[in-house]
Amino acid sequence: MQSSPPSPGALSRRTMPAGGAVGAVGAVDAPVSSAAEHRAKAVVFRDVRPFGAKRATDLVVVDGRISAGPAPRGAKVVEGDGRIALPSLVDAHVHPDKTTWGGSWVSRKPASGIADYVAQDVELFRSQRRSVAERAYGLMSHAVARGTRAMRAHADVAPVYGLEGAEGVAEARERLRHALDVQIVAFPQHGVVRTPGTAALLERAAREGLVDMIGGIDPIGFDRALDEQLDLVFGIADRHGVGVDIHLHDRGETGLKAMRGIIDRTRALSLAGKVTVSHVFCLPGLPDRELGSVAADLGEQDIALTTVAPSDSLVLPIARLREHGVRVGLGSDGVRDSWSPFGNADMLHRAHVLGRVTDVRLDDELAECHRVAAHGGADVMGLAHADLEPGAPADFVLVRGECLPQVVVDVPRRDVVVHGGAVVARDGEFLG
Repeated sequence: MQSSPPSPGALSRRTMPAGGAVGAVGAVDAPVSSAAEHRAKAVVFRDVRPFGAKRATDLVVVDGRISAGPAPRGAKVVEGDGRIALPSLVDAHVHPDKTTWGGSWVSRKPASGIADYVAQDVELFRSQRRSVAERAYGLMSHAVARGTRAMRAHADVAPVYGLEGAEGVAEARERLRHALDVQIVAFPQHGVVRTPGTAALLERAAREGLVDMIGGIDPIGFDRALDEQLDLVFGIADRHGVGVDIHLHDRGETGLKAMRGIIDRTRALSLAGKVTVSHVFCLPGLPDRELGSVAADLGEQDIALTTVAPSDSLVLPIARLREHGVRVGLGSDGVRDSWSPFGNADMLHRAHVLGRVTDVRLDDELAECHRVAAHGGADVMGLAHADLEPGAPADFVLVRGECLPQVVVDVPRRDVVVHGGAVVARDGEFLG
């Protein structure tokens, strides 16, 4: 059985209205070499239990992919000691440029809407002694140590920042290229239309190849310019061959009107498979018939969605959307930024949160939360599933546990994290 093929779309913020050999435990004793050297060699991960299987087996990795054949002569050996092997996870929506992760505590002030949060973003940005690149690298490497194989990183683009946020995340991405696959979104948090100069910066980011996608934010509720914002964002994406990922917090008919505008432009510009809408608070709670109609349009245009599972009333109806072929990924959103002191960029914990807010209790429901965090995000980013099948990317974690549902509930330490066949983290620590 081969791994799932990539989706054709390769490439909140919360709830408010818009107002050893490779360093494993028990591995043979040898110095850790570069990721490139690891990928060029075969590695056997001995005595592991894929997805919590009762009987242990060996995972053979050759050239960074799971192999169905026997281990080649001279392959390195990593002892799994009966640990569970699980696919690494994908963070489909995160803001690493805003984080204060690894720095001093920040006391946050009251805020009553997006405009207040945006102003506090600027204050926090100006107060930081560490560069965006340094802060982003700290958070992104931490995410790797928690078993994240890929992320879609939104970086603020506005005249007050220029392209510093996107450039900083791009620098961190380069440092982590051996351990993490990253797509960057130029995110106009301050608005595309309401903040003059932003559209020109988005155009420049796309033209210079700095970003993979152009973002947008609440075209009606925040920017108050539905057609103008969407025309600008989709026009830039169309001219430069990049994708679109729009934050949509607007609820009710306001959000649905924006969604229809997104669907219409995706169809008109033949951008099927290259558009994502994040949060989408207008979909939860819709009557089933209306939800089915919107989902059918999203599926027809292959528009992906992401959720951060903020609450039981705002998490996307993932199963219903998937009935119409809609790709849905899970993200961690902001992490210790001006918006919130919470967040940890741990996608296994986010799968746990998804289970909590949707009130699941059955084993297959808990396993589905993990599937969304692993394969749902991969589908959104256009990546092959790391499903431990022959030919799949060798991106997985080894953890102590009894079974997959128990792992989702207990969120154990990731003892070993493997990316492209190379061990990149051990005992919860990134190896650099």
